[in-house]
Amino acid sequence: MRTNKAINGLPLLCGSLLFATLALAGGDIEDRLHQSFQVKPGGKLVLEADRGSIEVKSADADRVEIEVFRKVTREGEAKGQEILKNHEVKFSRDGNKVQVQAEFTRDWKSVWRDKGRNLQVRYQISVPKQFNVDLKTAGGSINVADLTGEARGRTAGGSLGFGQIEGRIYGRTSGGGIHVAGCKGGVDVETSGGSITLGEVEGDTTAHTSGGSIKVRKVTGKSVVSTSGGSIEAAEVKGSIDASTSGGSITASLSEQPTGDCRLHTSGGSIKASLSGNLAVDVSARTSGGRVVTDLPVTTVVQGEHKPNLLSGKINGGGPSLSLETSGGSIYLQKR
Repeated sequence: MRTNKAINGLPLLCGSLLFATLALAGGDIEDRLHQSFQVKPGGKLVLEADRGSIEVKSADADRVEIEVFRKVTREGEAKGQEILKNHEVKFSRDGNKVQVQAEFTRDWKSVWRDKGRNLQVRYQISVPKQFNVDLKTAGGSINVADLTGEARGRTAGGSLGFGQIEGRIYGRTSGGGIHVAGCKGGVDVETSGGSITLGEVEGDTTAHTSGGSIKVRKVTGKSVVSTSGGSIEAAEVKGSIDASTSGGSITASLSEQPTGDCRLHTSGGSIKASLSGNLAVDVSARTSGGRVVTDLPVTTVVQGEHKPNLLSGKINGGGPSLSLETSGGSIYLQKR
């Protein structure tokens, strides 16, 4: 069964849909929309908003509860009512899929920058613990609490936050930091301006920022992390890692035998690679502005003069490649 309800600012009470408007002191005006849908675990929430922050929490319930808070400031009551009237919020359900869409009506889209600039929107949503979410906003932060299912979040300007997610995470922001508490299913995140922090991740990981640092507590699988301007720190790596930065240091600790080739490259900073004592790799280290120092026994074949900025050889008989390269700093190989 498919249901659909549209709210355009007029007082309305229909089924489980509630609407309330309140005029505030100083001419500000705000309202609250509430919609509830009965669903089954494993369903999906899709939200597409033209603005506003989004917060999703999970609960031991068979319902999706949606609250939309809207506020118009510095426009006066009459203009505020007009703005709310032309900002349309649509709720729908098709089977086990719930969808929310919010945008200005067609006649107002060409003038929203002028008459809608003082409209603030906030979404608070509760879903069953086993549910999938696909969230998109043109401006605002997105936060998803602990969840079993796929979590997708996209914003044109704001931070992204994910709790413990048992499923794959996909995140994109044009300006803000990204934080993932933990994930079983893999992570694919990218920001145009902000730092990235990942907790314990099981599955392949892809993380990129155009301006900020990257910190990873523990990753299991194939990991590719890169930043255009910041340091990279991977506290524990199980699997393989490819880490690169255009301006910062790299620190990585390999706790188990790599499942593939590993690469740590920076254009401006030092590199510290820590390896468990039984790891077997083919190591190649090169720096243009420092020296290579190792606490681990490396079997090398030196031809000609020894160069302190180069090291190539085998650790514990050799294995997958471990490539370390920096243009401005020293390289340290040490026992974990």
